[in-house]
Amino acid sequence: MQKPSVAELRPVVHPEGVKDRRSGEHWGGRLYMREISLRIDRHLVNTKVTPNQLTYLMTVFGVLAAPALLVPGIAGAVLGVLMVQLYLLLDCVDGEVARWKKQFSLGGVYLDRVGAYLCDAAVLVGFGLRAADLWGSGRIDWLWAFLGTLAALGAILIKAETDLVGVARHQGGLPPVKEAASEPRSSGMALARKAAGALKFHRLILGIEASLLILVLAIVDSIRGDLFFSRLGVAVLAGIALLQTLLHLVSILASSRLK
Repeated sequence: MQKPSVAELRPVVHPEGVKDRRSGEHWGGRLYMREISLRIDRHLVNTKVTPNQLTYLMTVFGVLAAPALLVPGIAGAVLGVLMVQLYLLLDCVDGEVARWKKQFSLGGVYLDRVGAYLCDAAVLVGFGLRAADLWGSGRIDWLWAFLGTLAALGAILIKAETDLVGVARHQGGLPPVKEAASEPRSSGMALARKAAGALKFHRLILGIEASLLILVLAIVDSIRGDLFFSRLGVAVLAGIALLQTLLHLVSILASSRLK
């Protein structure tokens, strides 16, 4: 069977609005990965590969970011970025193949969310273990591993806080939340939310952004010859995760999402 062209694929797998989703589309997808994924799609849509199989593979690459980051030096940071980029690629491909084949399932949605949880957690745990200097000649400093795990826990809790809105509304017999409901009812809270959104510091604890930050810090550390900036980065991400977990919870409770 002849492979479809990119031009044939695009209107089907990239329907209007896909790239404009406020919370469902990563900037990396909009900027470059959706164009790469189209080139991969054409080799998969006529095969027996299912969207869920691609989601499983996506999750594997996301989890592999943790052991990749344990490789010393810049090489480990590069491997971590590579694993996360492969995760992002497959995160685009699985949904696109599903649209072309019209193979949709709640199981696929669920697996996709699990993969997102695990990828973010893996990157942050791996970062903490990397900063602990497992392969160094001196004593392993488990404080940094603890802080990396704390950051991972915060990243997971933030996603859970968002997902639990849907659970609460379903159990309360309410329809899915609308985008406008995320705006806080208080004008002061709305202004604070906009300020936080403009700074986007919270994105640093997401797997993709965190992996890029880890690479930058690894380069700086290689120049210094120590792990100072990586350890500083772990501490900062742990602080951001804890702060954002609290702020996100307050934001949900102050909005109309549970009304």
